[in-house]
Amino acid sequence: MSDAIEAAPLRDDLRHELSVAERVEEIVRERIIRGHYPQGSRITEASLASELDVSRLPLRAALPRLKIDGFVTNLGPRSNAVFTWTQTDVENLFDARLAIEVAAAGYAARRVAVEQTDTSRMREAIAESHAALDRGDRYVIAETNAAVHQRIVEVAGNDMIEGAMRTIAGRVSWMFYLSRTRDTHIACEQHYEICDAIEAGNEGLARSLAFLHIESGRAPTLRAMGFPGGSAGGTAEHPHGLRI
Repeated sequence: MSDAIEAAPLRDDLRHELSVAERVEEIVRERIIRGHYPQGSRITEASLASELDVSRLPLRAALPRLKIDGFVTNLGPRSNAVFTWTQTDVENLFDARLAIEVAAAGYAARRVAVEQTDTSRMREAIAESHAALDRGDRYVIAETNAAVHQRIVEVAGNDMIEGAMRTIAGRVSWMFYLSRTRDTHIACEQHYEICDAIEAGNEGLARSLAFLHIESGRAPTLRAMGFPGGSAGGTAEHPHGLRI
C-alpha cells in the first residue's frame, strides 16, 4: 500500500477566498507603503473587512503574510498595528541587503560566465524602473526599483538566496518609497552598471558595484527617513566619496 496522501480538490469557494486574500494583501500592503495606514496605527480585521468590503476569511489569510513580510505587528487577538520603522531597522535592512545582494551579484556573474545564463528579465526590470521615472508615481518607482534587485538575485540561480531575498523584498520597496526624496535616477544608472558587469561575467566587479550601490545609499536613506544618518564627506548619494 502506498504511503502517499493525495490532496483533496480545492473547493470553488475556497479558491475564490484565496484569490481575494491575495488581492487584499496587495491592497493593504500598498496602502501601508503609501501611508494610508500610518506607521503605528491600529488595524483590526473588523475595520479592514468593512473598509475593503470583504469577509474576514481572506483577511485571516492575508494578515499573517503581511506580518512575515514586516508590514504588520501583532497587538493581540484580531488586532494589529502597522510596523513602525526605527533607525536600527533601516541599518539592519541595509546589512541584510549587503549579505544577500552582493553575494548574489557575484554568483550571477559567475553563472553567466559559465552557463551563458539568460539575463533578459533583469534587463526588462531595469527598463521598467526607468519608465516609472517618467510616470512620476513614487510608489511604482519604488516597486520597480525593488524588482530590479530581485531579478539580479534570480540570475544567481540559488534558491536559498532567492528565498532570503523574498523575506526582505517588501521592506526594501517600502524603504525605497519612504526615502523617495533621494535622486532615483542615480540608482537606476547604477543598476545598468551592475547589469553590465554581470553580463560580462566579471564576478569581482559585479560584487564591488553591488556593494557600493547599496552602501552608498545608507546615509541618504537614513536622512530621508528622518534618522541621524551621518556621513564623512562625499556627495549626498555617495556618502563615502565613492563614485561608480
